[in-house]
Amino acid sequence: MAERPQPLVTRPLPDAVNARIEEETCPPWLLRPGWVECAGAWETVSRVYTALTGAALPEAAPPRERRRLDIVLTYNDGSRQVLEVDERQHFTAARGTALALYPADAQVGFDRDAWRSRCQALAGREPGGGFAKPRPPLFPGEGGRHRQRAFRDTLADLLPPEHGWLPTIRLSDREAVAVASAADPAAALRDLLADCGVPASSLAGRPGR
Repeated sequence: MAERPQPLVTRPLPDAVNARIEEETCPPWLLRPGWVECAGAWETVSRVYTALTGAALPEAAPPRERRRLDIVLTYNDGSRQVLEVDERQHFTAARGTALALYPADAQVGFDRDAWRSRCQALAGREPGGGFAKPRPPLFPGEGGRHRQRAFRDTLADLLPPEHGWLPTIRLSDREAVAVASAADPAAALRDLLADCGVPASSLAGRPGR
C-alpha cells in the first residue's frame, strides 16, 4: 500500500523550514467557526455553504463540529501558517464549486487554478463508501462527506488571514510524492514552500535565515 502523502512532507519538513511544527492541531477559532469567527470572510463562506447544500449557513456551528489541520507552522518571529497536504479525496466537484466562489483577491498559498482544474478533471469520479457518507447536521445525504471536506477546506483557506495568520499553504498528493522522490527531499520541499509563500527568513538554508 502506498504511503499517505502527509508523512512524505512531514519527514523532510524540519530540514526545510525554521519553525515549530505541530501536527493534527487547530486554533480555537477554526474548531467550530460561526459568524464571529469567520469575520470578514462570512459572506463568502455563506455563499460556499449554500452552493454546496442549497441551505443557509447557521450563524453558530453545531456543538459536534470539530476539525484538525495537518500542520501548523510557528516561525521565529511569532507568525503562524497552516500547511495542508491534500490527498485525492480533496479534489472533487464540491471543492471545485467552493474554489470558484473565492474572491479574486483571496490570500492563499497555492495555485487555485491548478486545484480547480484537477477538481474538474476528477468530477464524477469521487471515491465512494466512507469518503461520501452523510455528515449531518450540516451535510446530510449521500456525498455529504465530500461537501463537508470542501467546506472545511474553504474555512482553512479563508479564515487564517482574518485572524492575523499567513495565507494557508496547500501541497497536493502529487507534489508530496515528487518531494519524497527527489534526490534531496528537504531542498525540493523548501523550493515548493518558497513558491507557496513561506517567508524567505523562515526557509532553512536560504538567504535571510
